[in-house]
Amino acid sequence: MAGSGKAHLRDSGDVLLRVEDLVVEFPVGRTGLKVHAVSGISFDVMRGETLGVVGESGCGKSTTGKAMMMLPRPNSGSVVFEGTELTNLPADEMRAARTRMQMIFQDPISSLNPRRKVRDIVREPLIIWKRGSSAEQLSRVDKLLEEVGIDPQRAAESQAHQFSGGQCQRISIARSLVLDPTMIICDEPVSALDVSVQAQVLNLLEDLKAKYGLTLVFIAHDLAVVKNISDRVQVMYLGKICEVAPSNSMYTTPAHHYTKLLLDSIPVPNPDVAVAKVTVQGEPPSPVLPPPGCRFNPRCPAADDRCRTEEPQVRQVADGHFVACHHPLFGGDAPVSVTTV
Repeated sequence: MAGSGKAHLRDSGDVLLRVEDLVVEFPVGRTGLKVHAVSGISFDVMRGETLGVVGESGCGKSTTGKAMMMLPRPNSGSVVFEGTELTNLPADEMRAARTRMQMIFQDPISSLNPRRKVRDIVREPLIIWKRGSSAEQLSRVDKLLEEVGIDPQRAAESQAHQFSGGQCQRISIARSLVLDPTMIICDEPVSALDVSVQAQVLNLLEDLKAKYGLTLVFIAHDLAVVKNISDRVQVMYLGKICEVAPSNSMYTTPAHHYTKLLLDSIPVPNPDVAVAKVTVQGEPPSPVLPPPGCRFNPRCPAADDRCRTEEPQVRQVADGHFVACHHPLFGGDAPVSVTTV
């Protein structure tokens, strides 16, 4: 199952979030079967870092982001945020912990209450948690709205449907910042926006990250977007981690065959550039009945009998570059293991 292991986890005391052996499964009706959405992944995020999480639709990246906030709680595994184990927290303590870990969703319009004025939507978390006086709350809300490019006066008079998609995403960003969080999980925050608006929102996130000292987990399926905002990139496939590396290293020298497939799929806006020949065929297997061994083996051009029986472990192939593959594009074949699935 590409891939298991913890070789890529760091020992630094500045780790803000550490996830180990995370498992999230969903029952399929009354059949007794389960959707293996996330299958034993481990990763960490340093304070002030931006971790990009990429992969095809259905690979488990959004489920991972929600499970980090216990929405839903994982079936097993550990999620340690700011030194606190979240999986064992009572409901009231978990609610309090979420004020430090906010989320921006993919569809900005549906994530905003259609019946309320925008200014009230952004202010609501302050009211719930009784942060400051009424005047202090309104002052903070107006300040944040201005910082994300929304006129506070218009926000006080208008509802979400009266704003564009890009403006609604800016409003969602302001709402995520109002409680002064440490980390923000961005669940495909620009995939529903026009390309020009995507760039504006990405630049805004970068500016706010620097101003407020934020840590970001940026989930997307567009590698071109992730490259521009991430310090470290984590590639997922069918509920498993394939590769983890610094952004530049990932894009210049991918080690996993699936990562190379994703990079080769990025269109180049130049008619003189030859289209890369894609050697990977077929569709991802069902997460209900994932294949044994490496989960990418039915589509991988380098797959052999070992890949179909032995689970690859995450291992280092270059400085800060880790891959879960028996036959990576560089770094040599993985040592033979007796672990099979």
